[in-house]
Amino acid sequence: MSVLFSQVRAEPAFRLVARAIEEKILSGAIAPGDPLPSEAGLAEQLGVNRSTVREAIRGLEQNGFVRREIGRKKLYVSIPQSSEISRRLTAAMVLHQVTFDELWEAMFALEPAAATAAAHRGTDQDFSAIEENLAATRQALEDSSSLTALDIEFHELIARAARNRAIQLARLPISELFYPAFYAVMSRLNAGQRLLVAHESIFAAVRDRNEKGAREWMEKHILDFKRGYELANLDISAPVDRPGA
Repeated sequence: MSVLFSQVRAEPAFRLVARAIEEKILSGAIAPGDPLPSEAGLAEQLGVNRSTVREAIRGLEQNGFVRREIGRKKLYVSIPQSSEISRRLTAAMVLHQVTFDELWEAMFALEPAAATAAAHRGTDQDFSAIEENLAATRQALEDSSSLTALDIEFHELIARAARNRAIQLARLPISELFYPAFYAVMSRLNAGQRLLVAHESIFAAVRDRNEKGAREWMEKHILDFKRGYELANLDISAPVDRPGA
């Protein structure tokens, strides 16, 4: 019996170098803010050419693991910005043709969890910011564009009040794809007042430290959005569009 094998492809050296440096950062051997050796020093330690190190550093800089001070060559370890992480994950979801229905399922898991945690950990400062958002929402019920922006902000404020970085990082790329669809819904349905009632009820439960009520109202809100999407005759099984498309 003959067995066929595919050709083995050697991984480019710059990727191996980038991975070696990244592993040192993730393991804690090098901490954020620590300087890295020079390109020449890294090349000597890793047994590669400086050009290979330079290409690896370029990739690490793009991914936010390494930074340079303006006007200087010295390299420092850094923490990737959430916006950069979100942009890459958003692009991956678009390329994988993730559907709105899949996004909705993820948001149905994340948003109630955020509301529950916000009721537990939210501060007076968080509550003041949410109250300002609600006041602006009351003045924008006939403006679909402003309502979209305020809806995005409301959910971001709830997530911030949750004091859970895992939830914040997980929901960011999903919300960038999920909430722009809100504009399409609001443009076709007159649902501003319904949205305001939901936001006010969620906030009331959060402010009263009513974790159960906050979760239940957020679940109702996310379910209501799905119904609105369907009532607007939008295809829930279609792949999501990239932001701004």
